[in-house]
Amino acid sequence: MDLEQIHNVYFVGIGGIGMSALARYFHSLNKNVAGYDRTETALTKELVSEGIAIHYTDDIQDIPEAFRNKGTTLVVFTPAIPADHSELNGFRAEGFEIKKRAEVLGIISHSKDVLGIAGTHGKTTTSTMVAHLLKNSHLDCNAFLGGIALNYSNNLLLSEHSNYVVVEADEYDRSFLQLSPKAAIVTSMDADHLDIYGTYDEYRKAFEQFLAQIKPGGFAVIKKDIGIDESIHIPGGVKAYTYSLHGPADFYAQNITIKNGYYHYDVVTPQVTIKDIRLGFPGLLNVENSIAAIAMAWLLNVSKTSICKALGNFHGVKRRFEYHIKSENLVFIDDYGHHPEELRYTIESVKAMFPGKKVTGIFQPHLYSRTKDLADEFAQSLSLLDELILLDIYPAREKPIPGVNSEMVLNKVTIANKHLCLKKDLTAFVENMKTPEVLITMGAGDIDTFVEPIKQILLRKAE
Repeated sequence: MDLEQIHNVYFVGIGGIGMSALARYFHSLNKNVAGYDRTETALTKELVSEGIAIHYTDDIQDIPEAFRNKGTTLVVFTPAIPADHSELNGFRAEGFEIKKRAEVLGIISHSKDVLGIAGTHGKTTTSTMVAHLLKNSHLDCNAFLGGIALNYSNNLLLSEHSNYVVVEADEYDRSFLQLSPKAAIVTSMDADHLDIYGTYDEYRKAFEQFLAQIKPGGFAVIKKDIGIDESIHIPGGVKAYTYSLHGPADFYAQNITIKNGYYHYDVVTPQVTIKDIRLGFPGLLNVENSIAAIAMAWLLNVSKTSICKALGNFHGVKRRFEYHIKSENLVFIDDYGHHPEELRYTIESVKAMFPGKKVTGIFQPHLYSRTKDLADEFAQSLSLLDELILLDIYPAREKPIPGVNSEMVLNKVTIANKHLCLKKDLTAFVENMKTPEVLITMGAGDIDTFVEPIKQILLRKAE
């Protein structure tokens, strides 16, 4: 595919976080960009304000005329689009050039020095940290991120002179196998997307294949003890490093303390210790993510001074441990966590930061298949809360699975203070509940649309 010959790019599922970054990229190249999405969101409104045409009905008649020329139009789709989608099938029937999002990202980044950040969880925050560290150094970078970086209010970062491109390497649908990185990070490898992979062994093999695609002379930074034997699976000429929160590893933290709500710590590297880092973003999991980002930056010869300064002013990622209220008597945090390990890290971090306070969690499960496969693990993590409000499952791309529902998770949760709540009843539930001391909303579906209403209810109740 020759991108020079493409004048129009049409996105089916343009509101997705990865799709919107690509849409912004092509728009920055002065291509004609438009797309479809199922629902209007804050992100699609931003794209429209930037000059990208979007409609919300699956109707071929709504596709702008300019995008009906198959000789000059590229169609990009996300695997989350259902198989019976009229517009996508119409493009197929007419013989248009159609590519998955991951394929296009692979083509764009082919001539770049790709820094690929993979993992079941942690990859969005870690990739955003890596991009921020490089942006605040002599290297600079481009970046396609899986979340909105709060420092930049964007999921696309561009550079006029840097050949580095930071990419969130997503394992869903084996997307990350489209990349041949110069360097890679693997943050975690917990079972997920078994609807795609079938077994955990196949899931693990995909990560090993991703690492095997690192270019000669490159390097990998791998979380210690996640089940990858880096000496076997990384090709010759590629150096493997490990990291962990506490060590032993090639990169690890020591002297971790909390001062005024911020983590302070030192990071030990194979050569030196980088002292007195202050992370301007909460959560112990994010200290661990920062170690991976520091390792990559350090191995790319970013200075200690640049690393410390950049992490100190790192504001994080939208919907990753994002504070909406933070006062003495009331804290409200929103988090994208949708895997049991993510929930566990988030809840444990909140409890560490607010010792002695009652922690209430509102969780929206994401996907029937994930809920079915990991019901026991979800229940264990959610049992760390003091109070749980569990919403109905957000289906996304899936059809219901008989017998799979939120109640099957709730029945396994061991705390007494637990409630089922339909999404449509959530604001009324929050209105009528006792004002929480610390509240966390968690999930990857549309629970974020409730954040502002919940915030207003809590502020009103706190008056």
